[in-house]
Amino acid sequence: MIFVKFYLAIDIGASSGRHIIGYKENNQLVTDEVYRFKNGVKEENGHLIWDIEELFNNVKEGIKIALKKYPNIESMSIDTWGVDYVLLDSNNKEILPCYAYRDSRTKEAINHVHSLIPFERLYEITGSQFQEFNTIYQLYADKEALRLANAQSFLHIPEYLMFKLTGVKMHEYTNASTTGMLDGKTLDYSEEIIYKLGLNKRLFCSLRKPGSSLGYFKEEIANEVGGNIEVKLCPTHDTASAVEGIPIKGNSCYISSGTWSLLGIKTDKVINSKEAMMANYSNEYGPSYIRFQKNIMGLWIIQGLQKQMNISFPEMVELSKTSNYNLLFDVNDKVFLSSLDMINEIKNWFKNHNLEIPTENKDIINATYRSLAYSYKEALDELEKITESSIDNIYIVGGGAKNQYLNDLTKEFTNKNVIALPIEATAIGNLLSQMEE
Repeated sequence: MIFVKFYLAIDIGASSGRHIIGYKENNQLVTDEVYRFKNGVKEENGHLIWDIEELFNNVKEGIKIALKKYPNIESMSIDTWGVDYVLLDSNNKEILPCYAYRDSRTKEAINHVHSLIPFERLYEITGSQFQEFNTIYQLYADKEALRLANAQSFLHIPEYLMFKLTGVKMHEYTNASTTGMLDGKTLDYSEEIIYKLGLNKRLFCSLRKPGSSLGYFKEEIANEVGGNIEVKLCPTHDTASAVEGIPIKGNSCYISSGTWSLLGIKTDKVINSKEAMMANYSNEYGPSYIRFQKNIMGLWIIQGLQKQMNISFPEMVELSKTSNYNLLFDVNDKVFLSSLDMINEIKNWFKNHNLEIPTENKDIINATYRSLAYSYKEALDELEKITESSIDNIYIVGGGAKNQYLNDLTKEFTNKNVIALPIEATAIGNLLSQMEE
């Protein structure tokens, strides 16, 4: 009799979350999605926030459903987007709100941080690309707003959710590399950055690598969900888990195509040259390698258009194919970062650049798909120049991998072999990391 071990991956993105059971059958990974829920930023008092109570309730509900179908689950883990965190006081009570990275609260904090430690020095230490929502700027904004006065710790979203399950506080390695504060030499939070920004060291928990065990559910959680499961650390930053789930071969790069598109390569050393800094490439960490990659605005713009036009994603593709509008716009322009009116934002971009304005929905959609594919080409050209290498293949995973039109445009603009894998790569990477002995 063959004993089958079942594992649970909870993969939460900016627009949805899913609970996926994984197990091996004939040495092949089999997955079963047992629960899915919607997620998204909410507006509160002029700010964009995450409803972490609702998020945790969905985590528990999915675990409950998973245990009903699979009573004996070997282990589970949670991955989410990076950067964002929950502040906790000395009684482990949440200091709310939990701000979302698309909120604009860091604008003034960025200049203040760079006056204390120039970005060139930050990049030399961390190799982290500049993004106005990086944890470093969010923490400094919290300091200036006096939100850190009573804070005992901060936990990134997956760390917080697993703390709520187990009572164990820690910071996970791959997510720490999204903070803009991880020292590439010591592989710990930078003492220099913490000191120069006047942050309290108590906020920074000890770092743990993927594969570590956090133990089992607290008694009240086990009673609530109807069972107990060992909680392990996967690469908790979703892109780190996604790359673990991609069977990359040869001279290849990856695009993890979701709300954000992350384009990069796996390497064994930090690349923090001036050229890398100017191209705004980042060094983020996998379990045993570095992901040299760039953030691209991604499907956020497409998602915004879909909501406004009130049509399905397949309908958007078919509409786009009827368009002859071929002008491009800069999808990475910060005006698109938190816009809730993508149609007018795109039209205004063309107007402000004295270009023909797309007026019909089909033209706006086509311009977006083409511009996104072109942004991949630009990032890939930079990547090849910085690393002095040639890329043959692009592996695409995530929601965007299911869009054949976008894949074809990517192949057209980059002139590379595109391998689209319409799989739950992030959940697969999460599961595989738990299965490693």
